[in-house]
Amino acid sequence: MALLLLLVFSSGLPLALTFGTLQAVFKDAGMSLTEIGAVTLIGLPYTIKFLWAPLLDWFTPPFSGRRRGWLLIMQLALIAAIVMMARFDPATQTIPLVLAAVVVAFLSATKDIAVDAYRSDILEHSELGAGASVFVLGYRFGMLVSGAFALILSDHFPWQTVYMMMAPFMLIGIMTVLWADPEPKVTPPRTLTEAVVLPFLAFFRDKGLRGTVLLLSLIILYKLPDALAGAMTTPFLMDIGFSKTDIGIVNKGLGLLATIVGGLAGGAIFADYGLYRSLWIFGILQGVSNLVFTGLALAGPSTPGLFLAVGIENLSGGMGSTAFVALLMSLTQRQYSATQYALFSSLAAMTSRLIGPVAGSLAETLHFPLFYAVSTLGMIPGLMLLWAGRRLLAYPESK
Repeated sequence: MALLLLLVFSSGLPLALTFGTLQAVFKDAGMSLTEIGAVTLIGLPYTIKFLWAPLLDWFTPPFSGRRRGWLLIMQLALIAAIVMMARFDPATQTIPLVLAAVVVAFLSATKDIAVDAYRSDILEHSELGAGASVFVLGYRFGMLVSGAFALILSDHFPWQTVYMMMAPFMLIGIMTVLWADPEPKVTPPRTLTEAVVLPFLAFFRDKGLRGTVLLLSLIILYKLPDALAGAMTTPFLMDIGFSKTDIGIVNKGLGLLATIVGGLAGGAIFADYGLYRSLWIFGILQGVSNLVFTGLALAGPSTPGLFLAVGIENLSGGMGSTAFVALLMSLTQRQYSATQYALFSSLAAMTSRLIGPVAGSLAETLHFPLFYAVSTLGMIPGLMLLWAGRRLLAYPESK
């Protein structure tokens, strides 16, 4: 589990560099909220990565095996791409910076395919809860570095220097891959066509038409409240008067630590209550917790209020992520784990990526207090789908 933690850390680090941290970069460059919301489209590769995931199921690199070989390739490419982002001035070279960020997002999404497949391949069914907690822990530690630490550094160094400082952290992933155990031997698809078609057919045959529609819709909508809130958190906190250091320490720092605690607590609750009941508990919590930002918007900037709001929202989000990741892993089949998990996680990412422009427009129209109150209602579709698909969640309950 320790090596898996480090591997997931290196997977989480590039995400903030193309999302939350990049939002702060463009906020400093004078972009409007609507334009900043549109920046979330840079992460579109996370949403459509299932389109090239079959390649990772089918092709085995000539070194280190099917999963670890791809991991090494992507790690090296990401170092180069992050350095490329650091070359561009966000104020005068916006388009080249956006294009470089898209490259980082593409490489990071491809690496996520390999990481998710490797994790799904090596974990037994009884280890999914613990594995999901490790995923949340490692991924959030990576985002802690590229989010909180990067924002704090930006008050002392230019953004280009900050991005250059982030690149060496990717070496952790390279060393981890070299030490990691090989994944279990399975027969890969014989052709690329098989790698594209069979994962979807296998899932459809197992769940049926109704089950497939219900489960895929649940994956898309379960994290909707988090997606709405997260799309505007950094601009919101900057807008009401918090400094980037405040945001880095509290929102990105305390927030990610609260998410980690939530992930660990979620794993413990998951062990007691099982998948279905955990998804219900955490789904309600992650929706209701958005109201703390409404309170902060009405009360105005205060450090205790920021601590309380960020702590509650991220604690509940971490719990929800643990059960959600366990759900995704429970639905994959080992032979097609790269493609199937990529499809599931792409659908999940679709919400956070495509909701950005909508969230930006809503925030400008409704203003932040009402925006966060309305975002709470985003939990309703996911909970309705969860109830409708209760018989399909065959993951064994522990009690």
